[in-house]
Amino acid sequence: MTGQEASPPRRLAERALDTTAENPWPLRLLSSKMAQYIDRMPPVWVEGQVVQLNRRPGAGLAFLTLRDTAADMSLPVTVHPRILEAAATPLGEGAHIVVHAKPTFWPKRGTLQLEADQLRAVGVGELLARIEQLKRVLAAEGLFDAERKRPLPFLPAAVGLICGRESKAEHDVVVNARSRWPGLTFEIREVAVQGGRAVEEVSAALAELDADPGVDVIVVARGGGGVEDLLPFSNETMVRAAAACRTPIVSAIGHETDTPLFDLVADHRASTPTDAARRVVPDVAEQRRGLAQCRDRIRQAITARLRAEQETLRALRDRPVLADPHALVERRAEEITAARVSAGRALTWRLERVGADLEGHRGRLRALSPAATLARGYAVLRTHDGDVVRAPADAEPGEQLEALLAGGRLVLEVQGDPDARTMED
Repeated sequence: MTGQEASPPRRLAERALDTTAENPWPLRLLSSKMAQYIDRMPPVWVEGQVVQLNRRPGAGLAFLTLRDTAADMSLPVTVHPRILEAAATPLGEGAHIVVHAKPTFWPKRGTLQLEADQLRAVGVGELLARIEQLKRVLAAEGLFDAERKRPLPFLPAAVGLICGRESKAEHDVVVNARSRWPGLTFEIREVAVQGGRAVEEVSAALAELDADPGVDVIVVARGGGGVEDLLPFSNETMVRAAAACRTPIVSAIGHETDTPLFDLVADHRASTPTDAARRVVPDVAEQRRGLAQCRDRIRQAITARLRAEQETLRALRDRPVLADPHALVERRAEEITAARVSAGRALTWRLERVGADLEGHRGRLRALSPAATLARGYAVLRTHDGDVVRAPADAEPGEQLEALLAGGRLVLEVQGDPDARTMED
């Protein structure tokens, strides 16, 4: 610029933490730093499942997608064809593998991938050993205890069904259950029941149906399969998702000889989807037969009871007291009359005896009474104070005395001196 000095270039921040809206990093710098950071990472052993494999004849690299067996996460992997050919077991989609790879970030495309230099398949024996170890851990936590098992409802309002898309297992459960109880309602969730997405989709369906208050029981069904096909049902994430459900779960996966961990954590295990249908609902025809039998037994019991009561009434009517009700009253009246006569006689005899005893006591009392003495001509002298005069000295001359006779009383006056009276007595 003419007459002006050129402005110095903007100084970029050294660290991501120092960037601002006024001083941002260019995208190329961020991509470069990410590439540098990831490039410093050492190679790592990674385990997953092959969900896509592209191997073109004559190409210098083969491409595959490695997915986590318990989550919806995946990364692209590049590997030299000779490493694939050196694998002990031919690899294909669905194989469970372990790779030794170096993380690489491509700044232009903004993608992260793994560059594998070693690869090996995880054998069935090793997978079963891991499942057995997980089984011991979960059993120690009590997830398989019988006390945790919930009973099935007698007649569920709605059945939650988790199955594969357009699977025969769905047909077996729905058709057989509705043949036993027509009009049964189903809440069906069609999900992946094998492969890399099985754990995530089955776990999500379990949580969704368990949260539905209208669903009384959940059936998880699939039509069996090999050991590799049933591996998701021994995944710890799915097993813990089933253990967290409050709704009773019926497991109808695998065959009678298969024992995935999901069977152990479920409340009930069915050998087949058809067996699951028989477990979750009663047979309406069988219930009707049972009701008919119950009605017959009730009718027989009522008839027998009525007959017994009729016999009791007949026996009561045949008793003499009911045949002639007055007989009991008349017999009691006769007993009362007899008792009254007997009581009258006893009372008369008692009164006569008591009267005789009273006359005897009266005679003895009369003989001992002072009145008898007075009747023979004696008298009792008493002073004015009522004291009995027993000797001449007990009265003074001129004192008036009262004489009690048999026929009445007399008032007397004492005359003469006491000594003369004494001498006269």
